[in-house]
Amino acid sequence: MDRTVHPDIAYVLLEHERIQQRVQALADEITRDYANTQDLLLVGVLKGSVMFMVDMARSLQRHVALDFIAISSYGQSTQTSGVVRLLKDLDTDIGGRHVLIVEDIVDSGLTLAYLRESFQRRNPASLRICALLSKPERRQADVTVDYTGFDIPNEFVVGYGLDFAERYRNLPYIGVLRPAVYTQNAES
Repeated sequence: MDRTVHPDIAYVLLEHERIQQRVQALADEITRDYANTQDLLLVGVLKGSVMFMVDMARSLQRHVALDFIAISSYGQSTQTSGVVRLLKDLDTDIGGRHVLIVEDIVDSGLTLAYLRESFQRRNPASLRICALLSKPERRQADVTVDYTGFDIPNEFVVGYGLDFAERYRNLPYIGVLRPAVYTQNAES
């Protein structure tokens, strides 16, 4: 199998196989934690969580419902703007349901703090957060992540759903984007 890395990637941070092993371990933990509930709703934060959420849902040993929410705090930037905008709300009423927010990466925590507060007002039976990646040193909002795949350094990462300007989502691994790619893009 050809393991050629995309030329815009400085280095691979997490190989696909390692990601899949961690997704399975998270799914096993979540399956145990929700063993006594009949109703689990996974809410994916679009678009970055899609790959992770699909793999997670297939790995869970239980029935789950799926829904999605789209919010933005980045735009075309590599840094959060600090302003969270709702682009697409849930189709599902979460009142009385066990809800697990599935996020690709927790950076500042502002997006998840906004979602947690918004969802709590809708009276779910329980509300937890699962994130594939976390950058603890970048946290600006106090947000508890109940299930974390990997703590990563403060690098700009793409792949496995994460993007820069809607590119690189389809890479099967998570890699660090070469700074020249996003600094060149910012200058043009």
